[in-house]
Amino acid sequence: MYSEKFQKSLAAVEAARDKNIAYEPARMTAQQKEDLLAAYHPDYKQDEFDTLKIGPNKGDKVPKELAATLQAHSRITADSVDLCTPDYDVDVLIIGGGGAGASAAIEANEAGANVMIVTKLRIGDANTMMAEGGIQAADKPNDSPAIHFVDAFGGGHFAAKRELLSKLVCDAPEAIQWLSNLGVEFDKDENGTMITTHGGGTSRKRMHAAKDYSGAEIMRTLRDEVLNRGIPVVDFTSAIELILDENGNAAGAVLMNMETKELLVAKAKTVIIATGGAGRMHYQGFPTSNHYGATADGLVLGYRAGAKLLYAETLQYHPTGAAYPEQIFGALVTEKVRSIGAKLVNAKGEVFMHPLETRDVAAASIIRECTTRENGVDTGDGCGVWLDTPMIEKIGGEGTIEKRIPAMMRMFEKYGIDIRKEPILVYPTLHYQNGGLDIDADCMTTNVKNLYVAGEAVGGIHGRNRLMGNSLLDIIVFGRSAGQNAAKACKDITVGKLTLDHVASFEKEIADAGIVTDTVSPKLLPDYTRRK
Repeated sequence: MYSEKFQKSLAAVEAARDKNIAYEPARMTAQQKEDLLAAYHPDYKQDEFDTLKIGPNKGDKVPKELAATLQAHSRITADSVDLCTPDYDVDVLIIGGGGAGASAAIEANEAGANVMIVTKLRIGDANTMMAEGGIQAADKPNDSPAIHFVDAFGGGHFAAKRELLSKLVCDAPEAIQWLSNLGVEFDKDENGTMITTHGGGTSRKRMHAAKDYSGAEIMRTLRDEVLNRGIPVVDFTSAIELILDENGNAAGAVLMNMETKELLVAKAKTVIIATGGAGRMHYQGFPTSNHYGATADGLVLGYRAGAKLLYAETLQYHPTGAAYPEQIFGALVTEKVRSIGAKLVNAKGEVFMHPLETRDVAAASIIRECTTRENGVDTGDGCGVWLDTPMIEKIGGEGTIEKRIPAMMRMFEKYGIDIRKEPILVYPTLHYQNGGLDIDADCMTTNVKNLYVAGEAVGGIHGRNRLMGNSLLDIIVFGRSAGQNAAKACKDITVGKLTLDHVASFEKEIADAGIVTDTVSPKLLPDYTRRK
């Protein structure tokens, strides 16, 4: 089944295992990290970025694929939709049915607002469902929000908006309590105390988890709460354009039924974008761990309406995506695998980095090993390095893997790989959209009134890199906050005449800039049609 070279590498990993368990490489210095990132991280490949010619971020560089969709034509024209007789009229319109959208809906409903969720797939079809490792919160005696802030601020290259990161870490303990009260089954010890572990870049054990399907457990609970409250959910329906009123404020969205292509109008006093990430844009040809609908829709909708982007040039490539077998290429191998004992090992059986470096450093380190022919493992369809999972049971004892990461064990078991006995091959996978729409501490966009954003579509919470466990946290903290603030604001809002004038204005910008394109956006779904 395996080539001779492949088997030789596997034997080298097994022979060095006992030595590698005891070996702890030194953490890199700040300068070593910067040099490594500049040489190997995809965000630093200048020829993979284009300069925006139009819109609020004109002059900024973003990935080529994102530039093409941000500067594309709308799916409608300004005069092609009748705005006079809306199909829906609500206080708070939430675009997106993942963790952030569900959290926002629950809190807005709790505040008494008339809320509706619209989602292009089904509620819960989101990156939240795909998250595995856990959610951070400084709620143990040896920890504090201040320490959490320092870890996250440094991990994000000191670029996070301080007011957003401060909110994230200070609201974290209460977010855990809120989820627990809703019914999330976090891992606990025999005394009922929540078990916490380290993550990459953390100085304290503050990762709360539900085995290795934390996101699925959280999404299950939030989905049930939304449905139990009777909050309307319009599924398989995508928002394809924001609607503004005559004063330039967000006032609803044009919706499209994904099956029939019927256009509908939703009028609202406030709008919350919670559309998630962009992995299915496959920047630079990378595989992705993201769900099928992650195509940067929220960034497109906000940008065309005049909302500014922040750090849109930064993406997170999770260091450990499955590199083999090809059926699960790019699937997430949770960082929790490393936090409970596994180490990254190259083809020669050498541990080449500290197991808990930040994700950008870890990803760049793996790419470096794979560009050195003798250090990378040829999978037949690409390259990878070993994640030595049998270390886990040598450290924690027999049964640790099945107890702590059962979903990971079963994912590989389907393809005849027992991760308790043999290591797995990994390579970075496009995982998270660090940048997004620029918001203030109340979750409102900085230059479009009554337009709120929560979750992965936000830019600035994590800076230019995100630590493990802070994304499940931000969808709860900022989802709840967006719902609360949008519901509160709508009590004093009188919506003016609905318009799509911004669509015509943007089309003029495209023409004036001399942009020639057949692309329309938002993309909505990836295209995997085979072509010659």
